[in-house]
Amino acid sequence: MLVKIPQVLTADELADMRARLATANWVDGRVTAGHQSARAKNNLQLPEDGADARALRDIVMRALERNPMFMAATLARHVFPPLFNKYGEGMGFGAHVDNAVRQIGNTAHRIRTDISVTLFLSAPEDYDGGELVVQDTYGERSVKLPAGDMVVYPASSLHRVEPVRRGERIASFFWVQSMVADEGERALLFDLDRAIAGIDPGSEAAIRLTAIYHNLIRKWSQM
Repeated sequence: MLVKIPQVLTADELADMRARLATANWVDGRVTAGHQSARAKNNLQLPEDGADARALRDIVMRALERNPMFMAATLARHVFPPLFNKYGEGMGFGAHVDNAVRQIGNTAHRIRTDISVTLFLSAPEDYDGGELVVQDTYGERSVKLPAGDMVVYPASSLHRVEPVRRGERIASFFWVQSMVADEGERALLFDLDRAIAGIDPGSEAAIRLTAIYHNLIRKWSQM
């Protein structure tokens, strides 16, 4: 299930983040790559423990907490602290699958990466190329969203970032461990949530469907 979530960031948040990113110090993005993906990865990244990354991470986390569609699509139990990358001209990331488990830096905590997330911070007209291409059962899906918009998709998906031909592509990326590990079950719950949102909340049908939704979460969730 690939879900696009619009306007995750406010205009003020986006402006603040872009101002910070314009003066940030970037390092080789392979610092967070696994053995196999390191050979396909060619980008820059903010150091995880730097002041810029910490400030930007807080903005993203606050935005996630107030976004109901993010919660509906992910049913998040744990969110890996957001990271930030940049692709300049000629940079890209070949086809790869994200690591199944990631350890949170400077802690003993690990999360299972059920869902991958990309939050676009560059306007699409500011760069050519740089599309996120995700392979699923329907073939390849190319994603290039407005600044402040987000896409979530299964971390088990083979995906890549096409080489940037002009400009710079800057984004935040991270992973989510869901309360519902099974991708098919999450998709059913998301469809049910969207259906409930489209009907009169006081109707008998809405009440009954909401009860079914929560009972399915009880049945499928891992806490």
